[in-house]
Amino acid sequence: MLRNGLSENTMALSNQPNTFTMEKLPKLTIPVIIGIIILIIIVAKSSITIKAGEAGVLYETFGNGVVTDEPPLGEGFHIIAPWNDVIEYEVRQQELFEKMKVLSSNGLEIQIDASAWYQPVYSDLGKLHQERGENYLERVIQPAIRSAARSVVGRYTPEQLYSSKRDAIQDEIFEETKKILEKQYVQLNEILVRDVTLPNTIKDAIERKLRQEQESLEYEFRLVTAEKEAQKVRIEAQGKADANKILSASLTDKILQDKGIDATLELAKSPNAKVVVVGSGESGLPLILGNN
Repeated sequence: MLRNGLSENTMALSNQPNTFTMEKLPKLTIPVIIGIIILIIIVAKSSITIKAGEAGVLYETFGNGVVTDEPPLGEGFHIIAPWNDVIEYEVRQQELFEKMKVLSSNGLEIQIDASAWYQPVYSDLGKLHQERGENYLERVIQPAIRSAARSVVGRYTPEQLYSSKRDAIQDEIFEETKKILEKQYVQLNEILVRDVTLPNTIKDAIERKLRQEQESLEYEFRLVTAEKEAQKVRIEAQGKADANKILSASLTDKILQDKGIDATLELAKSPNAKVVVVGSGESGLPLILGNN
């Protein structure tokens, strides 16, 4: 009995520390788990990853707001204060398609299809966000392009726009738009005029006029060619006449006789049978008699 009692007391005493540990363990683990969760939330809230081709504008809630005196956050992982915010912008070259209806110099409505290649100025991204906002495309770039297009197209007639001035208006729209955007924290890289659409009646009239001008130029070319050919013939005929006149003036009876004698001597050398009668021809030239 004593032995059994001692063993029961010993077991009871040995179980007491385990009970104490099991009771205290949850009380110590819960705060730790809560602390880890809070730390994870803080880290998640304080970290940001900037994707390729983008940059971030930092907004300090308890500071001066948008940070404009420091470079924007570049690509990659960043840690910020959890109460601050980051606004991401695409800083790669982007393309804007525009269909614009503008008036020519004589008041006719012209449609222009154009593309603009643009991107924000990286170093001024904070100022762009602070002064223009995330929708700077609608606030700044589109109005600038439309204003420049109206100004440039208004200098030309539909005929000029349809035929020879398309490259010129493209360059002029680019230069004027670039000038407008110079202080808007936006970089304009290129303006491409894809198409110039005229009213059908005007387009048909211009095409007829161009065909007539082409036909007229071809006719004038044929006339000029014929005149040049006739002039060439006249010059050749005049040259022959002048040559004959000079030759006739230089031929005397003595020269003709000498020429006749030389010719007779050459013929006398021929193997054909003939009779040469000296001094029997006109002007005393030899007379040649052959079997024919």
